Amino acid sequence: MSAAIIIVAVLLFLVVLFLFSAIKVAREYERGIIFRLGRLLPAPKGPGLFLLIPVVDRMVKVDLRTITLTIPPQEVITKDNVPVRVNAVAYFRIVDPKAAIVQIENFMVATSQIAQTTLRSVLGQHVLDELLSEREKINAILQGIIDESTAPWGIKVSIVEVKDVEIPSSMQRAMARQAEAERERRAKIINAEGEFQAAERLKDAAAVIGEQPVALQLRYLQTLLELGSSQATTIVFPVDLIRPFLEKRPGETT
Repeated sequence: MSAAIIIVAVLLFLVVLFLFSAIKVAREYERGIIFRLGRLLPAPKGPGLFLLIPVVDRMVKVDLRTITLTIPPQEVITKDNVPVRVNAVAYFRIVDPKAAIVQIENFMVATSQIAQTTLRSVLGQHVLDELLSEREKINAILQGIIDESTAPWGIKVSIVEVKDVEIPSSMQRAMARQAEAERERRAKIINAEGEFQAAERLKDAAAVIGEQPVALQLRYLQTLLELGSSQATTIVFPVDLIRPFLEKRPGETT
């Protein structure tokens, strides 16, 4: 009797072990790539519940979510021979789970290596000013090249962003001096344009005063009025200035 119980217990254990090994669950963002006796099955499994044949089948799970890949800092020599240190970030996802497992040994390492070499190659073809001012253009070039290189592995690169560009301190000082000189140049140009416009207006005012001499006297009176806004100011009017206003005009009566 005891032997029969032992046999039943062993059988139940084997059944439980079989079910544990055979029943697999894949989440909504996961797919199971099945190798049956070493051969790849045509269709990935999941999401949800599915069965495997123990010992015969081997499964590799693949995550279909977007992966954030931090590209380590790279030492780059720009086209104008400026050494810079650049790091970037790439966003990609797997669109063909079978290719990501079968076509490449480790798609994460391979994508990282492709991104690093592409970053050095592309940035080396641009001058420093382009690297600093045309970031979106360079990002688009990087994304296109990396995406094309990783497409055979079933990977879609959606975004590549250059994060930080570290410039040597000597170059930073030179750029600061250049920016300061540029600001001074613009200030001098603006000041010269203002003086030119003021001279033009003065020329026009002189032409008006030349035609109407009394306008100069009115302007003089206005200036005296502005100076006399303070109570402590004493104004002396020259007789020659106010004589034209006191003289009788032809036809006027006292």
